[in-house]
Amino acid sequence: MPLPDLFLQELKARTDISELVSSYVNLRRSGRNLVGLCPFHHEKTASFNVYPDNGSFYCFGCGVGGDVITFVRKIENLDYMEAVRFLAQRAGIPVPEEQVDDSMSRLRARVLEINRETARFYYRVLLSKQGKPGLDYLLGRGLTMETIRHFGLGFSPPGRFTLVDHLRRLKYTEDELIQANVAFRSRSGRAMDRFYNRVMFPIIDLRGNVVAFGGRILTDEKPKYINTSDTPVYHKSSGLFAMNFAKNNGGEQLILAEGYMDVISLHQAGFTNAMASLGTSLTVEQARLMARYAKEVVICYDSDDAGRRATARAIPILRDAGLLVKVLAVPGNKDPDEYIRSHGAEGHAYFKRLLDACGNDVEYRLGRIKAECSTETPQGRVEYLTRGAELLSTLENRIEQEVYAGRLAQETGIDRGAVLSQVRKYSRRREKNRSQKQFRQVQRELGAVGDTVNPEKSRHLRAANAEEALIAYLAAHPDGAEWVEKRLPPEKFSTNFTRKLYRMVLEKLKDNKPLALSDLSQDLTEDEVSAVSGILARHHSVPAGRRDAEEYIEIIEQEAGRLSEEALRTASEEELMKQLQTLRERKK
Repeated sequence: MPLPDLFLQELKARTDISELVSSYVNLRRSGRNLVGLCPFHHEKTASFNVYPDNGSFYCFGCGVGGDVITFVRKIENLDYMEAVRFLAQRAGIPVPEEQVDDSMSRLRARVLEINRETARFYYRVLLSKQGKPGLDYLLGRGLTMETIRHFGLGFSPPGRFTLVDHLRRLKYTEDELIQANVAFRSRSGRAMDRFYNRVMFPIIDLRGNVVAFGGRILTDEKPKYINTSDTPVYHKSSGLFAMNFAKNNGGEQLILAEGYMDVISLHQAGFTNAMASLGTSLTVEQARLMARYAKEVVICYDSDDAGRRATARAIPILRDAGLLVKVLAVPGNKDPDEYIRSHGAEGHAYFKRLLDACGNDVEYRLGRIKAECSTETPQGRVEYLTRGAELLSTLENRIEQEVYAGRLAQETGIDRGAVLSQVRKYSRRREKNRSQKQFRQVQRELGAVGDTVNPEKSRHLRAANAEEALIAYLAAHPDGAEWVEKRLPPEKFSTNFTRKLYRMVLEKLKDNKPLALSDLSQDLTEDEVSAVSGILARHHSVPAGRRDAEEYIEIIEQEAGRLSEEALRTASEEELMKQLQTLRERKK
């Protein structure tokens, strides 16, 4: 059962979309609207727009849009009802739960309960006789009992059914355990523990919920680590280990480490701004999450080849998220955990000196290029200059380009102007490629190519564009709904999507109340809400009047007539007879 309109109206009235979005995105005012860098895709030029007057947002770059509910769903990875509860709690109003069909939210709640009980179970096992191998391992790695408690570390016993049997006694079903990914179904059909004989690391989200686990084997068996797969409450690509602690450190800097133990050791040594990317493949979502809490990230991956490759991949992703990037290379090819432990009580001081001395990502990357080129030879210097100039061309800041071009010139004995000329050449080439890409994107949008929400639009562009414009007019002029409906029946719309939307809008506007996306979002998918938001955004800056609406109606009627003529020309005799019969019945 859908939520009552009165509740949604109150939720909408108490939620300022500008204030909400500003807590996640840096926005600047542009006329009556607000703009900023989109939190849902890579971009360097702001195309993310917030419209306070109708409570919507839309990104012209990636096509994501909607209302406050849609925004919270996407940014916090929640389902519809969880987003509603999130906003209702924020606004201080109760949710009429008795009227909600909420099976997905109930499943997510059960999975979170299972994860919490699982974490408690693993922690109790760690402190028992059965968990001694795990506790000995952690203490041997230099962790204190306080640190172990702080991170909720645990141990999964060797048995294959120990956790499953425990959770079944607590009335959780096998299907729920499998959905939570703490168990899997064996060939015999019985649920078995996913983790066994491993030190366990709970992964906790920003709201304090245990959402997943990582487990480390204590033997030489492979794989060394196994992790929770995606579940209704967890997506590896958007999670960060220990970010629930790191976000509260009070500074503007985060340390990005590679693994669980590195992060935990850093926290124990006093660096409570450390977190890990749950693997070495940093994602755009993770970078954007960091950007919500910090201005600068220090990459502190292992100094081996895999760590260097991961660092090279992470740098542009972090930069594109708007973060300043530094790279800390631990001496002796050690990881941070090993380095801190090797200096005993002085571990904090030694690591702090490394942290203070580390350079930015440009210096790091130029250093890596130089190390790979033999600059003692003319050919090696040419390679260093060529690769270095190409790197500098990726920098948006011209001052940065000038400074590091001077460094390249000094190191190679080449004229600084010649270096800058090469940098500008690569910059022009990159800009040309970017412009071509943007042009192709505009072409696709204008032609409705690849429109999954309204695939019919590309075949009826003139009609569909007029239909969208008319819907935008109705959203801005609810008092016009009555005369528009009299002039234009839904049957004349060219596409199923615009027809459905037209009917929904007319139904919502029966009381001449202003229309907001939240009035429609219960009945539409996320992609459909984005599509509607795009329609409203494209027509927002050019308000339409009644005369415009009449022109839209004329176009729709013309196109409907043309389509009918085409249908008649290609219709079979049987289809024509049916159509004649329909016309006769209408005349009666």
